[in-house]
Amino acid sequence: MSAVSLDGISIGYDDEGEGDPLVLVHGHPFNRSMWRPQIDTFSRAGWRVVAADLRGYGESAVVPGKTPLDRFASDIANLLDHLGMKQVVLGGLSMGGQIVMEFHRLYPERVRGLLLADTTPRADTAEARRGRNDMADRILREGIGPYADEVLPEMVAPQNIEALPAVAGRVLEMMRRTSPEGAAAALRGRAERPDYIAVLPSIAVPTLVVVGRDDEFTPVSDAQLMYELIPQCTLAIIGGAAHLPNLERPREFDAALHAFLQTLRRTG
Repeated sequence: MSAVSLDGISIGYDDEGEGDPLVLVHGHPFNRSMWRPQIDTFSRAGWRVVAADLRGYGESAVVPGKTPLDRFASDIANLLDHLGMKQVVLGGLSMGGQIVMEFHRLYPERVRGLLLADTTPRADTAEARRGRNDMADRILREGIGPYADEVLPEMVAPQNIEALPAVAGRVLEMMRRTSPEGAAAALRGRAERPDYIAVLPSIAVPTLVVVGRDDEFTPVSDAQLMYELIPQCTLAIIGGAAHLPNLERPREFDAALHAFLQTLRRTG
């Protein structure tokens, strides 16, 4: 684990392996440890893998209030500058995927390829915005524990909670350890995110879209929409997984990502 102060806040991150850079962005309400299987696999496969805790999560500083996606994206850009990375393969899951889309909107020249996992390009409806802000209020009032308990069967497929208790326990622990102030700030900022559908056809780099077949948060239909709109796109639907296929079905997830990364290497 490493940490660095960037733009006045401390960011915790992992930086493992040597080779072309692969940067992974975690979702809400998790931390960078959700990518541990992929860090281990791809750092041994000739990639320099970086995964950071977003501000408000894990071992990074908590900044209460509201954190918009462009703030998260600029934090990533600052970390890449610190690490001397000019261009990277950038991937994210759920909120992390939306941060990746925002990063590409702001810094397209820094992106060599994209991984969009279990995410949606759609902006929130007015009703969904109210729901996110109400949830932020609730988390600040009650703590994050009740929320974590409620959403576990949507994060991890119910059959996997029984069949993979270690995975379910790890996911629940990550959620319960998240700062209520950090989670609430992200929810408020995420409620105001732009709609990325119109910019998807302009993505000019190879892109891998991955989704768990049983994902209720960001269903297969959202993944198919991105696949249809992004010009150089590959779609992988992971059976037996919900919102976290990288943890529920790591072998299948990693196989899809490995094939995608090998294509990037062949094309230079």
